Amino acid sequence: MYENFNTRRMEAVLAHMHPDVEWANGMEGGHVHGVDAVRAYWTRQWAAIDPHVEPLSIADDSAGRFIVEVHQTVRDLEGKLLVDTIVHHAYRIRNRLIERMDIESPEKG
Repeated sequence: MYENFNTRRMEAVLAHMHPDVEWANGMEGGHVHGVDAVRAYWTRQWAAIDPHVEPLSIADDSAGRFIVEVHQTVRDLEGKLLVDTIVHHAYRIRNRLIERMDIESPEKG
């Protein structure tokens, strides 16, 4: 999924989402709801910035979520580095599809 995101194969990533997915909106705050809203969010995001995410590790937590530690870099469209950080992507899965994704700081875990 991360490779598909990084190479902008949007539909390949969206295929792993529950139709009513709740997806963290890291650019504007809150969450977007539903696959079409995620598609619209990424379209806006990729028109403004160039995000890249590399998974470093994955574990489950006591709430039954999968936590992926991610090295995230964000560049402007000219290639200037804007963000270089580690974040956690927390996934809740239902019927083998992503039901919810949250972005958390590593300290929050």
